Amino acid sequence: MPASTSLSSKHHTLIQALLSRGPLKESEFRSIFHKVTGKSPDHQVFNDYISDINDELSYVQLELRKCLNQYDGKAYYGVVNTVSDEHSKLGTKYSVPQIALYKGILEAIVQDTAGEGSISNIDALNIRLENQVLSGVDSQSQDNSTEIPSALKNFSMSQKDKTLEEFVHDQWLCSISDGRIGLGVRSFLDLRSWFHDNEVPTCQVCNEAAVKAEFCQNENCNTRVHQSCLKKLFSLAGVKRVCPGCGTQWRLVAKREAAEEQEADDQDGPSENTSQPDPSARKRLRTSKGVDRNTQESDSTITSSTLSGSRRLTRSSARRAAAA
Repeated sequence: MPASTSLSSKHHTLIQALLSRGPLKESEFRSIFHKVTGKSPDHQVFNDYISDINDELSYVQLELRKCLNQYDGKAYYGVVNTVSDEHSKLGTKYSVPQIALYKGILEAIVQDTAGEGSISNIDALNIRLENQVLSGVDSQSQDNSTEIPSALKNFSMSQKDKTLEEFVHDQWLCSISDGRIGLGVRSFLDLRSWFHDNEVPTCQVCNEAAVKAEFCQNENCNTRVHQSCLKKLFSLAGVKRVCPGCGTQWRLVAKREAAEEQEADDQDGPSENTSQPDPSARKRLRTSKGVDRNTQESDSTITSSTLSGSRRLTRSSARRAAAA
């Protein structure tokens, strides 16, 4: 058994940067890496540092992980909890009604058969929290209102609105165009095992959950691909613009090209991981001013066990819904 790697102060500084600032864009994290270590963040040197850090973090069931933000196509790094047990539920600052609201929004987003990866702000506010309880009990007890905790029944619309602001601030959710709500970077980082366990359809290219994705035009093909993965795939020399699953000619989407141009314009702009609402949604989804921006990640952790009891999502059910 190899000896444990002793982390230097530079390793600790990198970990602290992620813990204190939350998930960071890959470009930002590599910039911090260069400033802290004095080394060029080339592929091998950078990966060696990440590997050494994860060797040590594994002893406390943590992992420095990379994920794709499926809305802006950029990679992010963050520190996540790898344990899903009853004790990990105690590590969250959210109340039972707040977690029930998040679970309802999460399920609604991943069940979207259009692949938009979002729901309207109004739909998010109208999530029925009691459904998160009823889905875990048998049909005989569903008629018994005493099964529903009063905290869920009494959770007001204004409390839901404030909770949405908090989730956006903490990067579990994000505010996108036209007042719609999508999953935040921390959801993509922390809920990888939840996506897998609930059989959320995956991207044909990267094999990660395809929450926001494009579909093959062939009605008999279930291939989904992230827009950023599609762009990288078709940019490779000799690769035809066809479905990687069935070979059907892949359609060109004008809005995707426009989004890519906007992404290029915003390349040097403010970081999107602040998850600020767009102007059209600002009235309905104000930036939370009452949330302490210095809150440690461990105070707002949502793990797979926190979401236990969620209705199981299967590939077959998603395919049936898509075909309907």
